[in-house]
Amino acid sequence: MKHLVKLSVNDNQHDVMVSPNETLADAIRRNLGLTGTKISCNQGDCGACTVLIDGKSRLSCLTLAIACEGREIRTIEGLETNGKLDPIQKAILEKQGVQCGFCTPGVIMSARGLLDENPHPTRAEIKRGLSGNLCRCTGYTKIIEAVESVANADQVKPKLVEVQP
Repeated sequence: MKHLVKLSVNDNQHDVMVSPNETLADAIRRNLGLTGTKISCNQGDCGACTVLIDGKSRLSCLTLAIACEGREIRTIEGLETNGKLDPIQKAILEKQGVQCGFCTPGVIMSARGLLDENPHPTRAEIKRGLSGNLCRCTGYTKIIEAVESVANADQVKPKLVEVQP
């Protein structure tokens, strides 16, 4: 028997009919047409389905849609603002942290969740924060560099130039 659930996804309210055992990944892909959230392992092993729930990275393949009523859900489609990419999206592109692209939405959402929780993570914290995301193409180096570049972006101090009188 299906239940009507009110989901807040990317700042929009949606009335969605879901089965009691329907995952959030299935609900947002099938009912809302937001296919950026990938479904791969359905076991929480790969991280391709990562979304933010109340600002925290969560695996949507292990989260029941019915349990998300009243919570704020953000998918990869909801990261851009006024037509501009989120800084982590831009950094992933600039640092060439994309190969096939299948894992990219989940990686970006994990990175966004990490940076929201800890704006200046160390390399070890970045690796830990992305450890739930499997990428078979990039080798992670460029992805880690992209997260580091966002984490360090506001720490760059302008060089002071001594003015001669």
